[in-house]
Amino acid sequence: QLQLMESGGGLVQAGGSLRLSCAASGSISSINAMGWYRQSSGKQRELVARIISGGSTSYADSVKGRFTISRDNAKNTVYLQMNSLKPEDTAVYYCNVDLRRSGSLLFMNYWGKGTLVTVSS
Repeated sequence: QLQLMESGGGLVQAGGSLRLSCAASGSISSINAMGWYRQSSGKQRELVARIISGGSTSYADSVKGRFTISRDNAKNTVYLQMNSLKPEDTAVYYCNVDLRRSGSLLFMNYWGKGTLVTVSS
């Protein structure tokens, strides 16, 4: 059974840092893009950062220069290092992965259950 195990959320003061992790497991053949989205109360889910298999990254303008996405292909894990956190970064952060299961020819998109990040002022 496929699992996306997120960790690293919590409460932090403004200006602080957190590191999110998302590990994919369960008969995985290949992973293409991995990313982080977030959704705050009353708002739509938005892309925070994304990294493709070749290592190219993209970021939302609001987090450029503060957040860094990286991946460990050997561990099927994606990370989000969040520095200089602001109260407006408060949201549930979701891991999102495009991967191909063993025995399948198709890449499919999967979501984690989310981890809450709260930044106090």
